[in-house]
Amino acid sequence: MEKSITEDVLILAIESSCDETAASVVKNGREVLSNVISSQIALHTLYGGVVPELASRKHIEKINQVVESALLEAGVTLEEITAIGVTYGPGLVGALLVGVAEAKAIAYAAKKPLIGVHHIEGHISANFIEHPELEPPFVCLIVSGGHTHLVIVKDYGEFEIIGRTRDDAAGEAFDKVARAVGLGYPGGPKIDKTAKEGNPHAIEFPRAKIEGSPYDFSFSGLKSAVLNYINHAAMTGEEIAVPDLVASFQNAVVESLVSRAVMAAKEYGYTKLAIAGGVASNSALRAGMAEACEKEGIDFYYPSPVFCTDNGAMIGAAAYYEYKKGIRHGWDLNAVPNLKLGER
Repeated sequence: MEKSITEDVLILAIESSCDETAASVVKNGREVLSNVISSQIALHTLYGGVVPELASRKHIEKINQVVESALLEAGVTLEEITAIGVTYGPGLVGALLVGVAEAKAIAYAAKKPLIGVHHIEGHISANFIEHPELEPPFVCLIVSGGHTHLVIVKDYGEFEIIGRTRDDAAGEAFDKVARAVGLGYPGGPKIDKTAKEGNPHAIEFPRAKIEGSPYDFSFSGLKSAVLNYINHAAMTGEEIAVPDLVASFQNAVVESLVSRAVMAAKEYGYTKLAIAGGVASNSALRAGMAEACEKEGIDFYYPSPVFCTDNGAMIGAAAYYEYKKGIRHGWDLNAVPNLKLGER
């Protein structure tokens, strides 16, 4: 039996789209009672990136423990849970399937409603957890290893995409550049740390602009420029100052992201701008965005680093608003690796 309007809604949420096995219990969409994450970074570092088959196997090993820990940490039983939320796309198909199968099994056995959540909607919803005052509409920039989107959040679960990357996602460019200069995996945090010791204006790398699409991004040209710089230095025997190189690269990425996001907020007349996704924990992006927003009189929102990278709590927040709208999924819910934002 589903709960009445006045009762608290407790969502047990599961996230397994890439290399984190995560589960969380979220109360009324904004209060996190538990947030358990089993990361596979150490495993994939050996290979310099995420190996999909290994990720799936690790999810299978960990998922039951993670779900049990989330319930235990929240101090609630499965009976007290209102509904089960789960990421069903986009992501690695084998990894997604583990979470979807787990959520379906739990929902079926415990006779609870099942709610499939879009991974990117989850990232956006991470901002609701720590900012009780934040409500749509607002502009949100989602930047991660697989996605770079600029969207208008018109309402809970309702989005208009106004900009996207034409090639590499920002996080992907970070990983590739980090690998090329020998910093290894994961590239984002390693570049962030190393760039603090470098001069962000040492090398002027190109910033791509796409004609007719002012809010779209392109990072492949920038990535190629960095790789060309490295190759040229190797051929001429010139020594590369890695901190300067990565600081200059990071500066070019941050400038591209900040300028478009702030321009979108101004042009569309929004006074609230949020960032989300793994790259949203980058210190230079946070600082650059905060400075630009302050200058333009825009309120800037961002999640704590733990809610930027993949986690169950953001899925619980997104699932709550879907639940309130009456969205329910059947036992035929499947993993959709290339699910587009706004698709159901």
